[in-house]
Amino acid sequence: MVSVAVSKLGKTDLVFVQPGAKINSVYYSHNVLEQGLLPDIRRSSNDNFLFQQDGAPANSPDLNPVDYSVCGSVATDSVSSQNFALTS
Repeated sequence: MVSVAVSKLGKTDLVFVQPGAKINSVYYSHNVLEQGLLPDIRRSSNDNFLFQQDGAPANSPDLNPVDYSVCGSVATDSVSSQNFALTS
């Protein structure tokens, strides 16, 4: 699972949930919100914001900025982790 906050001020860094993690209210509040999204939101908004979750379905067109952010991050990670051997 990946989470990100998007506003007119920009977007936060992506927050990845650890593989195999049990996502309950405690994990989500601490790891995703407190340690992940909220520090970025506070920085970009000078601590002047209203946090609202939309609950949009995964295939919602409203999530396009998130889709592009995730795809870009995955592509960057994939390229940077590959080893290329050049031969002449």
